Amino acid sequence: MKTITLEEHFVTADFLKAAGSYGQDASAPMRAMREKLLDLGAGRIAAMDEGGVDLQVISLAAMGLDELAPAEQTAVLRGVNDEAAAAVKANPERLASFATVGLKQPAEAVKELERCVSQLGCKGMFVDGTTVMDGEVKFLDAPEFFPVLEAAVALGVPVYLHPAPPPKVVQKAYFSGLPAEAGNLLSIAGWGWHAETGLHLLRMIVSGVFDRLPGLQLIVGHMGEFVPYALARSNAGLTAVSPHLKRSVTQTLLDQVHITTSGYFTRPPFDCCREVVGLERMMYSVDYPFSANTKGKEFLASLELSEAEMDALKGGNAAKVLGM
Repeated sequence: MKTITLEEHFVTADFLKAAGSYGQDASAPMRAMREKLLDLGAGRIAAMDEGGVDLQVISLAAMGLDELAPAEQTAVLRGVNDEAAAAVKANPERLASFATVGLKQPAEAVKELERCVSQLGCKGMFVDGTTVMDGEVKFLDAPEFFPVLEAAVALGVPVYLHPAPPPKVVQKAYFSGLPAEAGNLLSIAGWGWHAETGLHLLRMIVSGVFDRLPGLQLIVGHMGEFVPYALARSNAGLTAVSPHLKRSVTQTLLDQVHITTSGYFTRPPFDCCREVVGLERMMYSVDYPFSANTKGKEFLASLELSEAEMDALKGGNAAKVLGM
């Protein structure tokens, strides 16, 4: 069974220029990270070989995307998707890609998603956090985005919901007044963006999006963005006050949500996720280059799984979800 990872990131030079992220004045470690993000060729493939990864599904590391004006966002992302497709064409046995589309222009996003899947061969749609439109923070349950989700269902591809830095109003309310680096990290990988992505998932469930789109398949990373740990309590409360739902919160998740290991390489969250949602809904991922492929390889080797279970986790489940 091939080892497939599907939360693996890249950037393009044009995206960096437009978004101003991963800047030239960054620290030496960040500059090194930027170089790995920009590399869609030999260096990336070598790192995959070292970590035992056969196929990466690449996605844009979209820091700064929400700062772009609607038309600029649409245009920049079209170029990003084209560059990713060129990299896949150059290494079709080793790379595949997710499309990122400009949600500030939903009608254009539908067109771009259709182009990316039908013409470029993209395996799904990648969404980074919330979208600010006309000064309002919007989650994927907003009516404006329903046609985009409908298009994903019609095209038969999953949606990967990924964390992003919090909106400015949240940043100020929750993460200000702390030492600069600590406050920033707390707002992102240290806690904040995982909690927000878990909230985003639960919003989509209780709003009825999954009932309206029973064919929608959603992927979240990082061992479920805290949701498996809290699911029993969330399910009991939210299902009780949601008579409009056709299924319980838990059942909806078990029917339509998949979870990757990306960047979480310790046993407690893995064991919790496996117990709550089942190994059949879990997929191996690394979060490259923010996590090392070798670290993921070591984690896989530490798991006490049967051969069939390991095959499912490291590639079989992903192949089914991505239609590969």
